[in-house]
Amino acid sequence: MKPRVKIAAAPTPDGGEMVLYQHDRDFFIKVNGEDLMHSRHYESELELARLGCRHLVGRKTPPSILIGGLGMGYTLRQVLDLLGPTCQVVVAELLPIVVEWNRMFFGDLNGQPLSDERVDLQVVDVLEIISGSKSRFDAILLDIDNGPKAMTDAGNSRLYAYEGILACCLALRKQGCLAVWSAGASKEFEELLMTCGLHVRRYRVPAYKGSKSQSRFVWVASASKSVLPPGGGEPRRSGKNEAKGKRRHS
Repeated sequence: MKPRVKIAAAPTPDGGEMVLYQHDRDFFIKVNGEDLMHSRHYESELELARLGCRHLVGRKTPPSILIGGLGMGYTLRQVLDLLGPTCQVVVAELLPIVVEWNRMFFGDLNGQPLSDERVDLQVVDVLEIISGSKSRFDAILLDIDNGPKAMTDAGNSRLYAYEGILACCLALRKQGCLAVWSAGASKEFEELLMTCGLHVRRYRVPAYKGSKSQSRFVWVASASKSVLPPGGGEPRRSGKNEAKGKRRHS
């Protein structure tokens, strides 16, 4: 049995350490000793793309998609495969080392998606792109840290706050969808999405293919209920948060 090998490391924005390991043909990344991603555990990343872009499959006009967080490239790969030759995909990745590791180590896992001419890779905070866009994207797919609870950069909490979600709404085109990946459930985040005036579906998805014990979550939200994927759970907002949302929109 081959040993686990540490092949690279880099600091995180919060002053922690991100470490890349290889075991045989598999790669995995830890942050401060905690698992962040694994090259075999990507089913939920594929589901993020499938759920967030379902309303765009087969559409005649070229769709425009923003992916926040490159990860190991699996979400990007699935978007490219789903939407065909005319789609335009912007990928925002905050950490240059993640881009470097994708080019050096992960490209053979998913068909070198960063080499695809449909991809515009930008090493930048995704919130900068979102805040500078108006009615630009048909779908925004967010896989930043571990979801609404930050792991590598506490500053990412701005993205998952009220102002960040409203910025996403402004960056979406009519009947666009916002899809958010998370390692765990969050009733608070669901209520925030609804407070922003969005229809919401919650999907529990397997962490990796065949897994029955480990789950992840994907929320899909849109101002238009008709474009949401079927299935999933429809969260309910508490009376307290409903009143809060009405005050903010009054």
